[in-house]
Amino acid sequence: MAGALVAAFVPAFVAAFIGALTSIAMMLPAYAVAAPKTYYVVIEQMRFNPPTLTVQRGDRVEWVNKDLFAHTASATSKAFDSGSIAPNASWSFVAGQAGSYPYLCNFHPTMRGTLNVR
Repeated sequence: MAGALVAAFVPAFVAAFIGALTSIAMMLPAYAVAAPKTYYVVIEQMRFNPPTLTVQRGDRVEWVNKDLFAHTASATSKAFDSGSIAPNASWSFVAGQAGSYPYLCNFHPTMRGTLNVR
């Protein structure tokens, strides 16, 4: 008798357990955190392109210098500073704190951009 009871109970329990796991797994994508992304700001013709960029915390921003001169990407708040980025070189920054960060090139102060971190 006990063997028949176990034989009936185990498959039903396993099926219910698998069903519960499937339901949980189907809900996860709605709550999953997006993987960090990489965004590019191209420095060319004495401009940052795009001049304004919005990213999420944890995303990486890479400034790529395609200009003939060295440039910097320096936040006016001192939140980040690339130092000199040589022609055909790049520098990256991982956005850690939400906020709006105006930045400029210290060598060419009319070159300006804004990094918005959500």
